[in-house]
Parts: sequence; C-alpha cells; structure tokens
Amino acid sequence: MQRVFEALSSTVRRKILAYLSHAELTAGEIAGRFDISKPAVSQHLSVLQNAGLVESEKRGQFVHYRLVEANLANALNGYLQEVCPVSRPLKRESAGLKNQSRTAAQTDEAP
Repeated sequence: MQRVFEALSSTVRRKILAYLSHAELTAGEIAGRFDISKPAVSQHLSVLQNAGLVESEKRGQFVHYRLVEANLANALNGYLQEVCPVSRPLKRESAGLKNQSRTAAQTDEAP
C-alpha cells in the first residue's frame, strides 16, 4: 500500500493515470504530453508499475502502457479524477485517443 500512496503522491503520475484511463499509450506518446525528459517519464512509469497501477507490454520496438483495471487504487483514482478539474480534460483527451484508435482499426479492417 505504501507504494501506491507514493505513486499517487506525484502530480505527473496522476496525470499519466488520467491519460491511460481510456487508452493504451506508448512511453513516447506519454512523454510527448509532458515538458519533462523521456527518462523522467520512464521513471514515473516504473513507479506506477511497481505500485501495480499500470502494466506494460512490448510490441515490436514500442512498450505500450495501460491501467491495471482490477486494482482498487485505480478505481478510487478514477473516481477522484471525475471530481478533479485538472484531470477532466486529460480524461477527455484519453477517450478521444481511444476513439481514434478504434477508427484506425476499423479502417485497417475494411476491404
């Protein structure tokens, strides 16, 4: 539980969780949303993984990150993000990314 509280104590990590609320993102896509170095973003992702809040999957040369949905802390964080004015726009952006991903997948499947 200590790792979860440590992970959630950072504004950057809470924002990363908001971005991952609806969509899987690569480390590069996450880093592109912050004005910090890619190694710093990787460190934040590592903290989130060690806390069990996100999981990663290597596909080709990219590592994709997603929320661990079954984690109680993520459920509570999702609730808090609904009432947090800073997180609302980030969650909307995440939902938009999910829709873009679906549209691209449907286009790829079309004959």
